[in-house]
Amino acid sequence: MKIDLNSDMGEGFGRWRIADDDGLMDVISSANIACGFHAGDYAIMNRTVQRAKEKGVGIGAHPGLPDLIGFGRRSMSISDADMEAMMVYQIGALQAVAAMHGHRVTHVSYHAAFGNMANADAGLALRLTRAIAALDRELTVFCMPGQLTERAAETAGLRVQTLFLADRAYTSLGTLVPRDQPGAVIHDLAAIRARVRQFLEDGSVTTSVGSRLQVKAQSILVHSDTPGSLELAKAIRSEIEATGAVLTPAFRLHD
Repeated sequence: MKIDLNSDMGEGFGRWRIADDDGLMDVISSANIACGFHAGDYAIMNRTVQRAKEKGVGIGAHPGLPDLIGFGRRSMSISDADMEAMMVYQIGALQAVAAMHGHRVTHVSYHAAFGNMANADAGLALRLTRAIAALDRELTVFCMPGQLTERAAETAGLRVQTLFLADRAYTSLGTLVPRDQPGAVIHDLAAIRARVRQFLEDGSVTTSVGSRLQVKAQSILVHSDTPGSLELAKAIRSEIEATGAVLTPAFRLHD
């Protein structure tokens, strides 16, 4: 079995760092790179792409809303046309940086409120995936299973890679427990290991109310801004390897 381990990366700004990106790059197989709107800047993008190329890590664009102070986690009143334009702008910027380093952007993973807004409006979801297809029909769209983005990407003729979020609590409906609720973000290393082991064994996760939920995914996400993210990523990777699965960048999962 092939499993991708990915993380949102390059989410600092200027001299400020939000995670140990260099350490994480030694552990993960795919990086979702912030493109300067919710976090990141030209220098961080450049350094992150270069590091990914050196480590053989696949890269994808992680477009977000223009909200540095809110870290892209607050909804904004933005037209569909502007959502499309800002997404294309961010993907294109990362594609240019990647080309300079002889690397290639292979996927797109929406950040936080940007993704929430896309998944609340079928028309917007389809508009965005069609724009991605216009940029590069070989791009894979990352999303949680069952979301509007998954259906929209399939309609646009794009490949979809569904995600299991190792460090976030799930509701019984398969959505994420809102971050402002207790237990929404999981920090405990033993709990993370148990969740990943359960997912790898039978494709399920235990929800916030104790029920079991099937999660159809082949890629595991750990957020770099979760405290202790490097140790969490190492624990997840060890669980993956303990099952005999092969850690594989997302763009090679279907080779």
